[in-house]
Amino acid sequence: MVKGTSRRVVIVRSPKPEVFDEAIFILRDGAGARGVTADDLLCEALRTAEEYAFAEGFKKRSFLYRLPPVLLLAAGAVFAGIIELVLSFIL
Repeated sequence: MVKGTSRRVVIVRSPKPEVFDEAIFILRDGAGARGVTADDLLCEALRTAEEYAFAEGFKKRSFLYRLPPVLLLAAGAVFAGIIELVLSFIL
């Protein structure tokens, strides 16, 4: 907890709560002094929230990311063994 400071925030509530309830944006010091209006702040917050919600990071990952690392290690070892076996017959 930080004592003795106050921060201005913009809270954007989601129209679709299944995605997120609300987004909280902390404003930089002196943001209002630079000629930024309340509408500008709200538009920027909404644009940023929309970009983040539909970014690449929220796409489903492939099944390889859900496999346990030990299983991936074992699969790699089997694959290396098969490659060695094939190369020993060729050479």
